[in-house]
Amino acid sequence: MKPGFYIIITAQFFSSLADNALLIAAIALLYETIPNDASWMSPLLKWTFTLSYVLFAAFVGALADALPKGKVMLMTNGVKILGCVLLIAGSHPLAAYAVVGLGAAAYSPAKYGIITELLPAEKLVIGNSWMEAATVLSIILGILLGGVLINDRAAEALFAITPDAIDTTAKAAMLAIMAGYFIAAAINLFIPNTGIDHRIPNKSPIFLIREFSRCCMLLWKDRLGQISLATTTLFWGAGATLQFIVLHWAANTFGYSLSQATYLQGTVAVGIAFGSIFAAKMISLRNSIKVLPLGVAMGVLAILMTFVTNLETAVMILIVLGIFAGIFVVPMNALLQHRGYILMGAGHSIAVQNFNENIGIIMMLSFYTFMLRSGLSVNTAIIIFGGFLTSMMLLVIIKHARNQARGDSLHLIGMAKPEHRPPIVVSKKKS
Repeated sequence: MKPGFYIIITAQFFSSLADNALLIAAIALLYETIPNDASWMSPLLKWTFTLSYVLFAAFVGALADALPKGKVMLMTNGVKILGCVLLIAGSHPLAAYAVVGLGAAAYSPAKYGIITELLPAEKLVIGNSWMEAATVLSIILGILLGGVLINDRAAEALFAITPDAIDTTAKAAMLAIMAGYFIAAAINLFIPNTGIDHRIPNKSPIFLIREFSRCCMLLWKDRLGQISLATTTLFWGAGATLQFIVLHWAANTFGYSLSQATYLQGTVAVGIAFGSIFAAKMISLRNSIKVLPLGVAMGVLAILMTFVTNLETAVMILIVLGIFAGIFVVPMNALLQHRGYILMGAGHSIAVQNFNENIGIIMMLSFYTFMLRSGLSVNTAIIIFGGFLTSMMLLVIIKHARNQARGDSLHLIGMAKPEHRPPIVVSKKKS
């Protein structure tokens, strides 16, 4: 791997560490400011965070392809810092957290797109495993950090060194979390230029939306693109929902506080880390499609959670669920990026991926929030969630089998070089 790759991984680690710790602190802020509605409203934090991925998908991909991606990562970390300031200043948690989501939405095409620019196709699974491993490690530590920072003992220590205006545990935690974004921004300054010609796209919103729509259709019509896009859309929608399911389930089953429940939530991330490492060593890009049955197994394991009554069994199930998730998502992500890079370019490809995956997150979180708001028990919501995930993955497997029946689609892997992809028309006007 090139030295610049490890700089990217390090920057991603600190930015993601702060993202995940901030979510826990934002949930705590909801409980401080809106205690009666915080339980069902907490999934809406992720909903507002995710909304920017959908609303601005047509524009963030063009931004990532128009500028050096290290510079984009630097600017978007600044937007995340602004969101933290708004949270601390007393803005409504949902609105302020949406600003953090805006920064994350613009950050994502750059962080993944630069990998496809830096590495050859045969190293994409390994590169993605590094990215996922760093992300998962940051999720584990970020969740744990968030849980520690909202603990009363940590709050007392933070109050001793923070300004008098910081008067709640959650706000003190957020001030500490901002350091992660500042570190990531500093590392961004050292990300190398990949030598790719970054062209300034046509600035017309109509053009960008039309171009984005064309890219969406290209990826959904591609026989491997549609399978990998459908599975990652399901995965990230399910994963975002599972974050809140574990928190609510831990409180309902074991009587855990928010701080305690975050530790149980971290066991899933531990499993994903091991699964990602296994995927990097054992699964090639050409064999990536063979992990599809694990998506069905993940839905079944989620349903089994409702029968658990002791902590040891809960930890085992959650770790296995995480292992399956890691083995599943790394090859699917690499396959999707490979097809997208060939068809339309790195930034546009990741933007299309984010658009679809975050629509999945919004839909599944909305449904989960509706179930809680309607008075359904957590266990009932989990059974419905697991059943939906299982059935949808079975449909994806059936679709792939039909694609193969018409002609094996696996020959599409590596069939063209990036320079052979359809050209993207850009404005000839000087900026």
